[in-house]
Amino acid sequence: MKYAENYLRSAAAIITAYNGDMPFAAYLKTHFAANKKFGSKDRRYISQICFCYFRTGNSMVGIDWELALKTALYLCNDEPGVWVDLFDEQWLNDWPSAVHQRIDFVKNHIAYFNPTQIFPFVSCLSKSIDIDKFSESHLVQPDLFIRVRPGRLPNVIKALTSAGIEYKSVTESCFALPNGTKLEGVAELDKDYVVQDYSSQQTAFIMEACKQLRKGKDASVDIWDCCAASGGKSILARDVLGNMELTVSDIRKNIIQNLAQRFERAGIRKYQSLIADLSKPISAPELAGMQFDLIICDAPCTGSGTWGRTPEQLTQFNDQQISVFQQLQQQIVQNAMSKLRNNGFFLYITCSVFDAENEAMIPYIEHKFPFMKLTEHSIIKGYDVKADTMFVALFKKMG
Repeated sequence: MKYAENYLRSAAAIITAYNGDMPFAAYLKTHFAANKKFGSKDRRYISQICFCYFRTGNSMVGIDWELALKTALYLCNDEPGVWVDLFDEQWLNDWPSAVHQRIDFVKNHIAYFNPTQIFPFVSCLSKSIDIDKFSESHLVQPDLFIRVRPGRLPNVIKALTSAGIEYKSVTESCFALPNGTKLEGVAELDKDYVVQDYSSQQTAFIMEACKQLRKGKDASVDIWDCCAASGGKSILARDVLGNMELTVSDIRKNIIQNLAQRFERAGIRKYQSLIADLSKPISAPELAGMQFDLIICDAPCTGSGTWGRTPEQLTQFNDQQISVFQQLQQQIVQNAMSKLRNNGFFLYITCSVFDAENEAMIPYIEHKFPFMKLTEHSIIKGYDVKADTMFVALFKKMG
């Protein structure tokens, strides 16, 4: 590639100037808007270099910029592709498709490379996570996943085929697509399918246990999605549990407004929404006197299980924030729990891989609420399928 060396220099300058105050994707957009000299191809290649570098975490400390960026491209790509001119024959002749083999090659050729620092926070990980596999997964861009809604499979398959979109069936309702796939105009978003990570979709199997709450075939279940965000778990609950009386809340007004638009597309029109800061005792009048059969608490967290999508966090995150999030999660759980009906379920979810936000919350809940019984919990290991990694725990209130 004629301009490859220039791309390396531009990427190095961008990475050096980035301070983590905003998501890196947004930073790049702002940077390129202010520097009109970069064409679309330039932006694409420079962005690729930057993201590959961030995927290597702190493993390149002490290595000069040019070598570090070239090594990142080697580690994060199955083949040289457009970057072939950057590498000598020794590298080109030893470019295996397996990530761990590329890591071994770099270990043997670059003295300062430290693969244990790809994910720099391994001491904080949940114990059941395979450290090597999880760390290596950050060198591979995750897939884009969609969940096909009940009865909409023929529509979605026809639409994907007509649009010439490559997809792989992971389960009957879960399709994996190449990251960056454009879905605008493909079937009906949220009605036919939702964009939802594979691991997030797997929480449906935990929700299945809540079917026992239903008193009859047509009876509804009272559900509160207390940290609803975009409403993905509410739509999933609708598809799994069927008829329900739904309440959704979030701390941000704009999020609730966006959720309303999404629910309209999804055909969910019977629900109550409100703004609630659950880090404080509940004061929302809409919740006065209300009790729920199921509370879904998809808690705010570090998001560390999703850093394959935002790899800049590998170098920008401060692990002191873990305890800050844990305290927030404890406050939210404590306040939300007061609204759970006897024999109801409390579903605690994070997209974190840190023990403090996951397994460590179990003894906290059991000690704080002796009437809560843990029924099941799991780390959903997305790193084996190019997906996010999550934690889920289901508790039952013994009445």
